[in-house]
Amino acid sequence: MQSWNRRKFLRAAGAASALGAVGSLAEPAAAAQPRYKPERGAQLRVLRWKRFVQGDEDQWMRNTQRFAEATGIEVRVDSENWEEVRPKAAVAANVGAGPDIIIGTNEDPHQYPDQLLDVTDLAEYLGAKYGGWFDAARQFGMHGNRWIAIPTGAAGAAMVFRRSMLRAAGYDTVPQDFPGFLKLCQMLKAKATPCGLALGHATGDANAWVHWVLWGFGGELVNERNEVAINSKETIAALEYARELYATFPPGTAAWLDPNNNKAFLAGEIGLTLNGISIYYSARNSSEAAMKAIADDIGHAHYPVGPVGVLTRAGTVFPAFIFRYSKYPNAAQEYLRFMMEKEQYEPWQAACIGYVSHPLAAYESNPVWKTDPHHAYFRDTVKTMRHYGYAGALGKSSAAAVADFVVVDMFAEVCAGSQSPKAAARRAERRARRHYKI
Repeated sequence: MQSWNRRKFLRAAGAASALGAVGSLAEPAAAAQPRYKPERGAQLRVLRWKRFVQGDEDQWMRNTQRFAEATGIEVRVDSENWEEVRPKAAVAANVGAGPDIIIGTNEDPHQYPDQLLDVTDLAEYLGAKYGGWFDAARQFGMHGNRWIAIPTGAAGAAMVFRRSMLRAAGYDTVPQDFPGFLKLCQMLKAKATPCGLALGHATGDANAWVHWVLWGFGGELVNERNEVAINSKETIAALEYARELYATFPPGTAAWLDPNNNKAFLAGEIGLTLNGISIYYSARNSSEAAMKAIADDIGHAHYPVGPVGVLTRAGTVFPAFIFRYSKYPNAAQEYLRFMMEKEQYEPWQAACIGYVSHPLAAYESNPVWKTDPHHAYFRDTVKTMRHYGYAGALGKSSAAAVADFVVVDMFAEVCAGSQSPKAAARRAERRARRHYKI
C-alpha cells in the first residue's frame, strides 16, 4: 500500500485554484474541461493491477503524488496481481463497500454495470480532446449508451524470441502463417529451446494465445447475434492445431500463470513465447551482464495470421471504474481525469516502455513508440484488438465467460489430453450457455 497527501505543495494557494491549474493543456474548444469539485474531506482508495514493468508503478505513484499535492486529497493505492483484482472487485460490489476506484482487467466492470458511476461526461471530454477513443476502448468502456469505465490502456503481446535460438533452428524470424509457426516450434523443440505458452488461468497470456488461434481459424465464442457458437468446425480445427502446438511445449505449461513464461524465457528454458514487453524490459534493465546479453539477443515479431487471412489479436484492457457506493465520486472522477491528461499520461506511458498501449488516438504520437524499435510491436494493440466476447456484444455474459476461463479451459483440456476436440467444444458450449442464458 502506498499513500500520498497534500504536503507543502499548495502553501498559500487554495486547493481549488491549484486544481484548475495542474494537469491541463491548451483546451480545444470542443473539449471543455468538466469540473468535478471534490467533496470536503475527500480521501480516495484505489485498487489496481500490480505492475509487470517497474516504471509503470513508479510513474503512476509520482502522478498520484502530483494529484494529491494539487488537491489536498489523500490517495491510497493498493496493487494486486491480475487474478486477485477481479474477486476483490466482486466482493466490493456484493457488500457495497471497498475501494473508490478499481482499475481491473477486460470486461470486469460489465459484471455489475448498474452499481457503477456514470462517467459519460468524463469519457466524452477525453475523447474530444485526445483524438477520439478507439473502437475497442468504447466497447470496454460503454454499457449501452453510457460510459461505466474509463479504459486507461491495454497490455498487448507479440512474439518474443531469442534470435540465436531461432537461428540455430534455421530461422531468422517468426513465420507469419500458422503452418510455418508450427514448424518453427517443432524445430525449436528439437534443439531443446522450445516455445512455451501459458495455459493455466493466466488472465493475460493464456487468453491471448488461445483466442488468437481460435479466431485465426474463424472460431468464436458467440456470433453477431450473441448466440453461443463455440461448438463449430472452425473451433475443432483450432483445437487440433493447438494440440499439435502444445506437443512442442516444455512440461508444466498447463499450469503456467502470467509470470511463468517470463521466468522460463529469462532462465533460457524456452526460446519463444507470446508476451508483452516486460521480458525485454526485465533483461534490458538488469544489472547482470548475462541478462543484458539476453536483451541484446531478444527479437519481437507480430502474430502469425491464421486461415482467416487477417490479424487476430486480443489485449488485456485496464478499465478504471467507480462504484456508486463511493462517498467521493467527484474526487474519484477528478483523479481519473488528471491521470488521463497528457502531462501525466505520456510520462506514464513512456515509463511503461510500451507495455501499455493507449486507448485514445492522440497518444499514438507519444515519442515512446520511436525510442526503441521493440516498442513498435505493441503500439497499435487497442487500435487493432478484439474483445474476448467477439463476435457478440461485450457485457455481463462475456464478462462472466472470460472470468470463468471457458475458452482457456477448452484448449487446456484438449492440449492436456483429457478431452477430444469435439468433446471439449461441447463442454465449452454448455458452460458458455450458462453465462449467456440460452
